[in-house]
Amino acid sequence: MARPGESVNRRVAIVTGAGRGIGAATVAALAADGWSVVAVDRCAPDRRLPYAMASERDLEEAVAAAAKRVGRDDVARAVVADASDREALAAVVEGAEAWGDVDAFVANAGAIAGGVPAWELPDEQWRALLEVNLEAVMLAARLVVPTLLGRPRPRAGRFVAVTSSGAARGMQGLAAYSAAKAGVGGFIRGLAADLHGSGVTANAVAPGSTDTPLLAESARLFELPSPRDFAPRQPLERLLAPDEVAATIAFLLGPGGSGITGATLPVDAGLTI
Repeated sequence: MARPGESVNRRVAIVTGAGRGIGAATVAALAADGWSVVAVDRCAPDRRLPYAMASERDLEEAVAAAAKRVGRDDVARAVVADASDREALAAVVEGAEAWGDVDAFVANAGAIAGGVPAWELPDEQWRALLEVNLEAVMLAARLVVPTLLGRPRPRAGRFVAVTSSGAARGMQGLAAYSAAKAGVGGFIRGLAADLHGSGVTANAVAPGSTDTPLLAESARLFELPSPRDFAPRQPLERLLAPDEVAATIAFLLGPGGSGITGATLPVDAGLTI
């Protein structure tokens, strides 16, 4: 239900993995573009993964940063939920529908593990990579696309998933991660085909080495002194900022992205050329 005095005539976007990095930047970018944003993060450790997840404080700070950028307190809401949990994510979508007109979903939640040959990766880490990076994207589409299709024509629904440049490269020690991310691209192409004639688009964004906690974990896996050591591998010879990836996501959700569907857009400083 809408709060007293609150209009439900608002366009709502849901963003997962919103506590930090690309997700937090996307919340701010979409708020600046006029979206009302439901910022979702699990805000809890994952015992299968050896690095820290975003915290509730991180998520609250992401929402506060979006509000500060726009100059209004009502542009984003923080919701603690696991993007790979069907019941939790269904509740997120239901709550977003009560807030306004859900027109977009950004499946950004991601995780990394590896640093060893594929046959040596612990089973629980393999499972975590598939659940968070691929299955959560598929689950999101299954739950939110009926809502997007329920909007009156002409529709302008958007589904965007964040994959990785690793989906297009064979990277030693990251076979499972690459497989999960490559699966996202295949799913997006199939989803776009399923949405034929609906007015709803499905796309993916594939970042290169971006200055986030996930890249810091990548540096640890490869025993690099700093995430900055990834920069020379990209033709632009620098790390990407989360804002740069978020800008492309915002483009896909806006009028400029209306003619794009089934695509994976690289935002990778040239890494995959």
